[in-house]
Amino acid sequence: MKKLLMVAMLMLLAVFAVACGTDEKTSADEEKTAKELTIKHELGETKVKQNPNKVVVFDFGTLDTLKALDLSKNVAGLPKQSLPKYLDAFAGNKYMDLGGLKEPDFEKINEAAPDLNIISGRQSDSYDKFSDIAPTIYQGVDTADYMKSFHANVNTIASIFGKEDEAKKRLEAIDKQVADVKASVPTGKTGLIILANDGKMSAYGPGSRFGLIHDVLGVTPADPKIEASTHGQSISSEYIAEKNPDYLYVIDRGAAIGGESSAKSVVENDLVKKTNAYKNGHVVYLNPEYWYLSGGGLESVSEMVKEVGDSFKQ
Repeated sequence: MKKLLMVAMLMLLAVFAVACGTDEKTSADEEKTAKELTIKHELGETKVKQNPNKVVVFDFGTLDTLKALDLSKNVAGLPKQSLPKYLDAFAGNKYMDLGGLKEPDFEKINEAAPDLNIISGRQSDSYDKFSDIAPTIYQGVDTADYMKSFHANVNTIASIFGKEDEAKKRLEAIDKQVADVKASVPTGKTGLIILANDGKMSAYGPGSRFGLIHDVLGVTPADPKIEASTHGQSISSEYIAEKNPDYLYVIDRGAAIGGESSAKSVVENDLVKKTNAYKNGHVVYLNPEYWYLSGGGLESVSEMVKEVGDSFKQ
C-alpha cells in the first residue's frame, strides 16, 4: 500500500513539474512575442525587438529624441559629418562614424552589427541596403502635417524603448509651447522664410520643410503661392523687396554644414533694407542646425518654436 502511495505521489509530482515547465515555456514565449513590435512607416512595415541595444541612427532629429529620452547609451553609430554642435556628445570614439548623411558607409554599418537602423529622407533611396543589414525604420517628418508626423515619430521611439510616459510629458509641453506662440503672432503681419546658400536664395512657404512657421505657428505667408519643394523656389532680392515681409526668417545652409556663414552679406543688401522686416529689426537668423539638420527632435522642435516666438518680442 505504501509503495502504491509513493508511486502515485511521484506521478503527481511529475505531472506538476511538466505543467510548470509548460507554463514557464509558454510564459517565455509570450514574453518573447511581446517584445517584438511591428512598426509601420512610410517605406513599409518592420518588425523591431523592444529595447534594441545597438542602434544606428542616420536621422539627427531622432538622435536628438534619443538623447532627450536618456537613450544615448543605445546608439552604436551615426554619420558624424555635419553633426550639430548641440549633439556633439555623439562625436566621441564611443560611437562609430558611419559615413555621411547622403553617403552611408555600409561596410562600417555592417561592422557595427546593429539591432536597428533608423533613417530619414536623405537615405530613403538606400532603405533596402540598410534593411539587408538590420531591421530599418524610416523617421522622416511629413511636412504636410508636421506636428502629427513629429508626434508619431517620437511615440514610435517611445514604444520601442518603453519611454511612453516621458515622451507624453515632453510632447504635451511642446504642444503648450506651440499654442502660446501661435497666440502671440502679431495680427496682420506677414512672414517670408528663405534659405541662403552659396550666394543664392530660395523661398519656402506653407507645406514646405520649414513650413512649421506658417502651418503650425500661424504666421501669414508673404507669398502664399510658393510651391512646396525640397529645394525651395529660387528668388532674388527684388522678390523679397516686392513681397515686403514684416518678418524675414533666414536659414544659413553654409553654416549648417560646416561651411562659411555668408547669409547676412547675401541677404542684407540695399533692396532688402527697404522692407518692413529690415526697418523694424525683424530679419531673424534661425539656428540652421535645428532647422536644416535636426528638425523633428524633441529638443530641436522646442527650440524652433521658441525662436519664432522670440522673434515677436524684438
